[in-house]
Amino acid sequence: MRFWCRPVMFLAAIASMALLDGCAEQPPGPPALTLTRVGYADIPGWDRDSLRDMLGPLLSECTRLGRLPADTNLGGAAEAGAQGGLAGQYAAACRAATVLPAGDGTALRRYFETWFLPYAVSDRTRPEAAFTGYFEPEFPGSLSPSATYAVPVYGRPAELVTVPSPVKGAPPVTGRTSGGKVVPYWSRAQIDHGALAHRNLEILWLRDPIDLFFLQVQGAGRVRLPSGQIVRLGYAGRNGQAYVPLGRVLVAQGQLAADQVSMQSIRAWLEAHPAQAQATMEQNPTYVFFRALDDVAPSQGPPGALGTSLTPMRSLAVDRTFLPLAAPVFVSTTLPDGQPLDRLMLAQDIGTDITGPTRADLFIGWGEQAGRIAGALHQTGRLVVLLPRQPARPEPPGRPIRSGQTEEKHAE
Repeated sequence: MRFWCRPVMFLAAIASMALLDGCAEQPPGPPALTLTRVGYADIPGWDRDSLRDMLGPLLSECTRLGRLPADTNLGGAAEAGAQGGLAGQYAAACRAATVLPAGDGTALRRYFETWFLPYAVSDRTRPEAAFTGYFEPEFPGSLSPSATYAVPVYGRPAELVTVPSPVKGAPPVTGRTSGGKVVPYWSRAQIDHGALAHRNLEILWLRDPIDLFFLQVQGAGRVRLPSGQIVRLGYAGRNGQAYVPLGRVLVAQGQLAADQVSMQSIRAWLEAHPAQAQATMEQNPTYVFFRALDDVAPSQGPPGALGTSLTPMRSLAVDRTFLPLAAPVFVSTTLPDGQPLDRLMLAQDIGTDITGPTRADLFIGWGEQAGRIAGALHQTGRLVVLLPRQPARPEPPGRPIRSGQTEEKHAE
């Protein structure tokens, strides 16, 4: 989850939301994927990524895909879905990956050039992509409540359900059952004021409600107990309430200027205004639930939507409506300090605010430095998706393939 708002750009979670509001200028009409076949020599920065650390994440992903039925739908529209939308379509490439030598970037580059076809990604021929970043924060906490640790982190309630929308084409509806119907689940304000108290849903307790809010923003985190032990938390669901960007709220109130909005500035404002902080956070009714990740080592990233541990600077979140999970995606953008970022990543996560074919959220890692980078990352650039080669039909370079929300396939 992640969220924010700048006058011309996006700012950066799930796995996922956003503190601000996506205000970048968008093409008119609904998002529509356009893929244009390109050559590897045409990808700016392709040769600059050493790829030496790419084999581990690739093999981990292949192990996960190998455990899924071959017809498992990974998402993707048009050619992206037809050529890379099923788990079984990666089987041949994954078999080839098992014999690659570790740490050999040249061999990895040849491997991707052999087994995958690159396509430039656009939204109705608009090539510019919007990038944000997310990370895994760490907060102090306790397994027992006390005067110091009094903010509960809740697990997923049993009555929280997600059902298909009665409106054709609309996203699923999340809520709770009442009188045989699904009604809205409790809002953040209602939960803050005790709607889930005395239900034994608490996993642990944090020291600060602002910590909980930002834990929910990122959708995963690490909690350091007084003993020094680390408890890993992963996303387990959300209440289904509409998301209201906190950055937009503070800008509308005149508390922050639009060009000052970032994760850091929002947190600083909340901490400087303790009497107003809770009511301000409650203007965003979305609420996230967690689960303890007992089987995830401290050296691993949190699990993404694909079910594999996220790798810093090698995993990203995409909109699986347009780009399939598991696909390699080459990112060309800049870091907040202006340094170029040309990296091959794997689409292993999703986020509620990650919408559209040219929207992506980069997993930065964990710790303070990752948080600083993720909080300031709101860049533009280009995306190239690599789709596994199929036995038939190479598309000629430069031929556009378009898809609207109906995901119509390109006529052969």
